[in-house]
Amino acid sequence: MSNVVLSASGLYTPPEAISNEELVEAYNAYVEKYNAAHADAIAAGELDALSTSDADFIYKASGIKSRYVVDKAGILDPDVMHPRIRTRTNDEPSIQCEMALEAIGQCLAQVDCEAADIDAVLVACSNLPRPYPALAVEVQHYLGGGRFGFDLNVACASAAFGIQTGANMIDSGSARRVLVVNPEICSAHLNFRDRDSHFIFGDVCTAALLEHRDEVAAGRGFDVLGTRLITQFSNNIRNNFGFLNRAETEPRSEADRLFVQNGRRVFKDVGPMVAELIVNHLGEHDLGADALKRLWLHQANINMNTLICKRVLGRPAEEAEMPSVLAEYANTSSASPVIVFHKYSGDLERGDVGVLCGFGAGYSAGSVILQRR
Repeated sequence: MSNVVLSASGLYTPPEAISNEELVEAYNAYVEKYNAAHADAIAAGELDALSTSDADFIYKASGIKSRYVVDKAGILDPDVMHPRIRTRTNDEPSIQCEMALEAIGQCLAQVDCEAADIDAVLVACSNLPRPYPALAVEVQHYLGGGRFGFDLNVACASAAFGIQTGANMIDSGSARRVLVVNPEICSAHLNFRDRDSHFIFGDVCTAALLEHRDEVAAGRGFDVLGTRLITQFSNNIRNNFGFLNRAETEPRSEADRLFVQNGRRVFKDVGPMVAELIVNHLGEHDLGADALKRLWLHQANINMNTLICKRVLGRPAEEAEMPSVLAEYANTSSASPVIVFHKYSGDLERGDVGVLCGFGAGYSAGSVILQRR
């Protein structure tokens, strides 16, 4: 058994939310203006007319009804259609740092632990604000605790990769307490003018505290029984934004520097890959599907999660076995399985087993087996 306990979690939710209906109204207003402005080219066959979106279709296709965002007005303005975020000076904490501190504060309030007790801060997310200095070091500074910190990015699987990294530190003796933080402003990398993806993402931040079992009171938290990671390269989910954009001989369009995916291909490839990962990982620990009480899955698409759970369990999952926050939060990238864990783990009893699993671009996936203490 591992010496690592996931002892607490925290969740920061932005104060503003956008419903499917509001999002569709803004998108359709943009479509109307676009089609009118390019009417002659569309009539001549030089351009394709844009199609409108529909709130009911979004829900049926994804399970999403709403999403939280850091700025609502900019996204819903048909002439802007992206969040507008106040420029910070270099001497101010960044917006993602502020989100991280909120989630960490909730996390530490649950346990007998202060910032000074933290050894490492890992920021694991898919949308980092800059190449350097590391966001984790900034968070460490404003937190006032931690000997070191660093960032890691494995897209939507980042939280699972961060948990394994932190667990390895504790098992090796290089740390006793590690914070894994997932501040995601997904709305800033989303193309709200793309009908196929404008509804997918929301903003949020989660935090998880990993501790050596000797530091944790009996009966608190979840033992980390094991972690397992897998990656394979794919272009089916991609974001081409980076510092080399300015040096490219053929500059990319704005749309090509935002989130792009081949949704059907991702569904076909990733679902079976994740199910196989979880089944094999459970097998390594002599656990079968009958031992599972809960699957805390990445919240990308309700239909994909339903398929994964059916393959893992060998039958359709009951609602309690596969809790979802998609309807309220949408896809929040790396933070999403931690949101589900945060909201739907308190009812488990001692000895109950669950799997936290993140998966996404790369392709990348990570499985974390947890057992209630």
